[in-house]
Amino acid sequence: MQDARAALIALRTEVGKAVVGNDAAVTGLILALLCRGHVLLEGVPGVAKTLLVRALAASLDLKTTRVQFTPDLMPGDVTGSIVYDAHSGEFSFREGPVFTNLLLADEINRTPPKTQSSLLEAMEERQVSIDGTSRPLPDPFVVVATQNPVEYEGTYPLPEAQLDRFLLKLTMLAPSREDEIGILWRHAQGFDPRNLAAAGVRPVAGAAELAAAREAVAKVTVGPEVIGYVVDLCRATRELPAVRIGVSPRGATALLAVTRAWAWLSGRDYATPDDVKALARPALRHRLDVRPEAELEGVTADGVLDRVLASVPVPR
Repeated sequence: MQDARAALIALRTEVGKAVVGNDAAVTGLILALLCRGHVLLEGVPGVAKTLLVRALAASLDLKTTRVQFTPDLMPGDVTGSIVYDAHSGEFSFREGPVFTNLLLADEINRTPPKTQSSLLEAMEERQVSIDGTSRPLPDPFVVVATQNPVEYEGTYPLPEAQLDRFLLKLTMLAPSREDEIGILWRHAQGFDPRNLAAAGVRPVAGAAELAAAREAVAKVTVGPEVIGYVVDLCRATRELPAVRIGVSPRGATALLAVTRAWAWLSGRDYATPDDVKALARPALRHRLDVRPEAELEGVTADGVLDRVLASVPVPR
């Protein structure tokens, strides 16, 4: 198990060869791999969302696929479709890009709801149903979707049912001055984001390490006080006047899952309330529906979670 942990920690180093800063986003992606969960990666253009996922893919010995979501993308372009073979005179199934281990859904909010929903079954059931036949997806299967939070023209907001399928919502901010100097310095030295191999990014973990790590995460001990704390946090979000819909029990199970993964990645076989606090925002922020009138007053999902974390007693 130590080898599996070392391999996953090494992912951070490999990704760091291409992406400066954003350590929290890198860690979140690793936690999603451990939990078989999906990630919504949000940030303004130019903060290296796509580069981050490409660097992670290059650091994994797994099959990866990228789909650029556009307004004219059809469901069959993602899941695959039945095609007619003129030579054999028979119909056959042609797999779509969803049949992969790591799927980068770039700018997912630029495609219509019909195509967005084609990912729902794949994300939740790890299978695709075409023409009445269910076809299983490879294991592991993780979707990392990116979206722009400030550009709304020509976009289609993700429905709550699909948002709830994402294990984590990670935000990528503009780099600090020191990090931005580091980015420009790398480019001045000849770094090419289109050629990650030249930057020295290589696979350091694969399916075997992920399987061993997931087996170890399943053995992380969670005490009743930690479970109670998770439940109290989630229930508190449902009682605030500024929130129309609070965190569901599915959100509570997601928070518990990433808490255990974070504890294991930190070198422990038990979870603590501090682990819960560390993951509450990325695990819950996209599961809150803030009332429009509260949004006009400046209330945000992260602000709600800050209030909840400050008010719910932490077990000791």
